[in-house]
Amino acid sequence: MFWVSALAGGGFILLQSLMGLMGMDEDGHHDHAIHAGEGLNLLSLRAVAAGLCFLGLTGLAALEWGFPRLLALPAATLVGVGAALGVAYVMRGMKRMETDGVLRVEGAVGHPATVYLSIPGGRGAPGKVHLFLQGRTVEMNAVSRDPLPTGASVMVVDVVDPDTLEVAPQPQLGAVADAY
Repeated sequence: MFWVSALAGGGFILLQSLMGLMGMDEDGHHDHAIHAGEGLNLLSLRAVAAGLCFLGLTGLAALEWGFPRLLALPAATLVGVGAALGVAYVMRGMKRMETDGVLRVEGAVGHPATVYLSIPGGRGAPGKVHLFLQGRTVEMNAVSRDPLPTGASVMVVDVVDPDTLEVAPQPQLGAVADAY
């Protein structure tokens, strides 16, 4: 039983490794889609294969070391379940880290930015701004109704097109109070 478990689990692990090198998921499809795994999938092929492999190897090692058969099976089962849990936790963590890397410009509205290349104003020719979006600093074209010098602090108020933002000067703390 331990030999069958070790060989079956190890065989599935080897097969999955080869499929991964060819860019295929565990169903045999090319893996282009991003799947967000929230739950702990103990019944995934990876987790079951790891559990079987470690159950078999632990049982074989326990018998080799002279453990009685009645102790080898529970010890091997415990290690196999631990391996399946470990693989399931690792896979869940890896799936949470997956991202498509696409910059979603519409998420910039309301974010602060800094003028990098002056903006002439009148929403004519664009300047450039730097802003922090989706965990990274990006440089975008920007237009404004008012002329804005390099280094000015601005707020993104609209997305003109996928490459251009509309910005407005950020109000100064005292200016907001004086307006009322």
